[in-house]
Amino acid sequence: MSTYISLRMKRQHLTSLAGECEYRGLYRDLSPGYNVYWNGFGDPPTLTYRVDFNDMEYNRLRQANRSLVKVRLMGGNIGWILAEDLELFACVYVKPLDKPSERQSVLLELIEREGPMNIQQMKESTGMLVKEITPALHRLQEAFLIYEDQNEGQDDRGWYRFDEMFPDVDLNRYSRSCALKILLQRFSFRLVWFDLDMARSYFKLPIKDIKVAVTALVDECVLVELGGGYILQSDTELIKNCTAEPSKSVYAMHRNDFLVKAHEHILKDKYHHAYPDTLYYLLIDGEFQGAVVGKFRYTPELEDVMLDLPADEAAARKDEILAAVQAICSWCQPPKRYLGEEL
Repeated sequence: MSTYISLRMKRQHLTSLAGECEYRGLYRDLSPGYNVYWNGFGDPPTLTYRVDFNDMEYNRLRQANRSLVKVRLMGGNIGWILAEDLELFACVYVKPLDKPSERQSVLLELIEREGPMNIQQMKESTGMLVKEITPALHRLQEAFLIYEDQNEGQDDRGWYRFDEMFPDVDLNRYSRSCALKILLQRFSFRLVWFDLDMARSYFKLPIKDIKVAVTALVDECVLVELGGGYILQSDTELIKNCTAEPSKSVYAMHRNDFLVKAHEHILKDKYHHAYPDTLYYLLIDGEFQGAVVGKFRYTPELEDVMLDLPADEAAARKDEILAAVQAICSWCQPPKRYLGEEL
């Protein structure tokens, strides 16, 4: 596992920062891009700790020219993907709408007849309340029948017919399994080693769908079973001949980070506490070994730092760990406690 972790940290660009040339492939493989949890409201998605340039402004430009597009995918969550990957993600996540409700039908017909509209215009045209309109739009969005355009981060967003915005996108180009096979190969490359629970945690899909795609990749000799999980066939020789390079590092990972999402099923059970929120998870030497807990009101309120480290190591690395927490939440007050003891 130390070899996997060493290679994973490199491929995640946590040991060598990505420049603009490397960023496009990294962002694609870690898609969909999410806003930074707790403190990224209204900002474009960024890849925390992984780049040597301002990717917030870079992605703001990509939003503006619609090379990054907004989609409602995993468990109804909003994320940003490359426009050229729309077919791929749509074929995995589309939820067909065979029997639309009356509200869904009215809104779809309105947009088809009148063209792009914002929610206030829909309210005026239909007499519906915003709380009635919004869930109907979200369901139409999940069926890829309409598109929510937010190319400049604006609040007053227009809703378009999906086929008007993306006339060349074919929602039937791939089966779900074929599209998922492509995404799983990207997932595997960046994680090096993964198991079915990690894939289910990240992709938010039924385990049977993931098993079908993974089994097909094994049968095609793209993936190889190893240690209860899977690696790319192309990585087998590299793993055999790779010498793990120990790297001391501490990162406070927000809850929308790619690595957190892939380990979410473990992390939620591992760190129990009485506080309202888990604010960050601590990636220490490439493994999740702690959490920062507290509550979120207008900003994160950091109450305590929980760790799995041996007591002597936790004491020796206290300053390093607290500095990592302060780095991601520089405007917040420092944690009030460390391993339950007041600071």
